[in-house]
Amino acid sequence: MLSACASSIARASARTLSQHRLQASAAVSSHFAATRTVTSKVGDRTAEHAWNKSCYSGIDYTISDDATVFDLVEKLAAYDVGCLVTKDAEGNLSGVVSERDYVTKVALLGKRSKDLKVKQISTKAANLVMARPTDTVDACMDKMLSRDIRHLPLIDDMGQVVGIISIKDLIKECLDEKEHTLNQLASFAVGEGGHFVM
Repeated sequence: MLSACASSIARASARTLSQHRLQASAAVSSHFAATRTVTSKVGDRTAEHAWNKSCYSGIDYTISDDATVFDLVEKLAAYDVGCLVTKDAEGNLSGVVSERDYVTKVALLGKRSKDLKVKQISTKAANLVMARPTDTVDACMDKMLSRDIRHLPLIDDMGQVVGIISIKDLIKECLDEKEHTLNQLASFAVGEGGHFVM
């Protein structure tokens, strides 16, 4: 009788101990789940990040207003880009000119590219949408999509052009951000890369 009672007490104690262990484990897991975070670079990247990786950053992305459209086409082809920043005689930003300008204002109208000046087909600075190097990638993307444009000149605080980025540059930045986040989540899922706060 005594051994049966002792056995019953031992089983009850084992169950209680097991329940306490489960509760403690659940509490620790809950604490870790609440405090383990995934850090992300989403939204942190700027136009300057995109510019530094852009094919434009290594070339002369400008052309004179007084150059011929033929000179423009040669330069676009040589650098394999779709747009250039135009500058006036003083070297100031005067606009942008793109493949689209050539197609719609020269080729479709049957005009000769050697007979036209860049300033005759370019989009003038007064009508330009521009960005600053510190603008976020998201803000630049919004500007492009809202105006249905594919290139943004970058200007500094003095209004001087310091670069140009394309929609392709921004898409690459977005994909890099997504890949970074996915890699962190993958590490997080297998117990690596999380930050624990006790």
